[in-house]
Amino acid sequence: MTRHNEAAGLSGAEQVTLRSPAELADALPYVLGFQPDDSIVMIALHGPRGRFGGRLRLGIPRIPEEWPEVCDQLAECLISGSERRAGRPDGLILFLCQEPAEGESGQEAMERLRPLAQCLRTACGRLEVPVFEALCISDGRFWSYVCPDRRCCPPEGVPLALPGTSVMAAAATFAGVQVRGSLREMEARLAPLDAPRAEEQERALDAAGAELVPRILDGGGCAAVCAETLGLLGRMLDRFRAAPPVADTRSADLRDDGLLDDQEAATAIIALQDRRTRDRAAGWMEGVEADAALRLWRALARRCVGSYGEHAAAPLTLAGWAAWSTGDELTARVALGRALRVDPDYLFARLLHQACNEGVSLELLRQCVRREGADRAVHAAVHEELERLGGLEAAEPVEVREAAGTAGPADSAEPAGPASDVEPAAHARSCDPGAAEQPAEGKGGGGQEERRPERGRPSGTASPGGEGGPAQASAPGGRRRPEGRPRTRRRSGGRGARSRG
Repeated sequence: MTRHNEAAGLSGAEQVTLRSPAELADALPYVLGFQPDDSIVMIALHGPRGRFGGRLRLGIPRIPEEWPEVCDQLAECLISGSERRAGRPDGLILFLCQEPAEGESGQEAMERLRPLAQCLRTACGRLEVPVFEALCISDGRFWSYVCPDRRCCPPEGVPLALPGTSVMAAAATFAGVQVRGSLREMEARLAPLDAPRAEEQERALDAAGAELVPRILDGGGCAAVCAETLGLLGRMLDRFRAAPPVADTRSADLRDDGLLDDQEAATAIIALQDRRTRDRAAGWMEGVEADAALRLWRALARRCVGSYGEHAAAPLTLAGWAAWSTGDELTARVALGRALRVDPDYLFARLLHQACNEGVSLELLRQCVRREGADRAVHAAVHEELERLGGLEAAEPVEVREAAGTAGPADSAEPAGPASDVEPAAHARSCDPGAAEQPAEGKGGGGQEERRPERGRPSGTASPGGEGGPAQASAPGGRRRPEGRPRTRRRSGGRGARSRG
């Protein structure tokens, strides 16, 4: 789970009063900064007015047998992390967001997820923190698992407000805040190219691997590869900076894909598997240089196709670092989360994820990256922050595992401003419309925090965090290797060794 100081939503000076389950449901995208897909979302409440605290998101595990363990760790994750940052929460609000399966209605999806909601409520109850409201959002409607009043929460559900018409939407529009779309849409910008383009790119990666991997593994040739690659990346960056802006993200990504040819992209991807080259590339992290670098790293990640999927960990982590350096924490967490899925043991991604979780100063990280290796710099900064908070035992990255079949690593966030209030009575124990004030935080979607479930469970569960809880930034399985060496693999057909991320 991660802490962010610029969370999605309105500034800390703004207050929004949420008076019903409908308003809570309609506010969710503005709280997170995006539309959650296939997600469990939990929000901590503090004080008599129900001030919004830490937030946590995790993809819904597709295997119901995993739900009890996942729920136990999610509850521990949010509550213990909230205790560290803002005190023990007085209650929680729970959302289950999932579209119906094929042939299923929204109401049937809600009933299918009811045991998951009950598991979460029970897990929180065991920690003596009540769930004031539990909502299912599906097929454009919401249902309450808590309220028995059919007048406000009928069995067929209640339609969500039209986009832009809710209380939160009005306040967000006034504050200049925008929701970025769905999490699925954001992750699609990092997904590998499709055939037939992917086949051509994979052949180029084969050729680049055959040429570069022996040189990287040879101590004498590695420095030359690093210098050549940095020159190539610099020319690519010049190209990206010179390209005119495109408003539509899909068109912008297609334009960026056209700025690279297969061979130079393959050369850059293979060379970035070397830690020294990657650390030098991490220096492109400020101003217009960082904006162009983010687009370049995304474009290179999309070219990690076929059997080279794990190579995407390097450009994805660089994309996360470039985004975070410019204050875009939501994009950073999406990129770092994907990096950890393609290579759970990628140390730089794990450390950045932990640093983001712990709210480590960006300027401190920039200074460290300028003068020493990225892994060492981020680890030192996280260590210092945890020591300050009295949580030094979490300074080492904790192995975590994503629940099988979930939609991604668990995310969590901490509100930016002091004015994030939501009264539990907003639908806590009944539909009695008690005021629920939610100061929306941060800027347009900036603060969804990434967090992954803990390692050591049968198929993974969430690690403790919550309101800036300990960042658990690694993921399942895999052998550990020295980061300075590219991994090699052998493919059938005698094509030889290739570098792996």
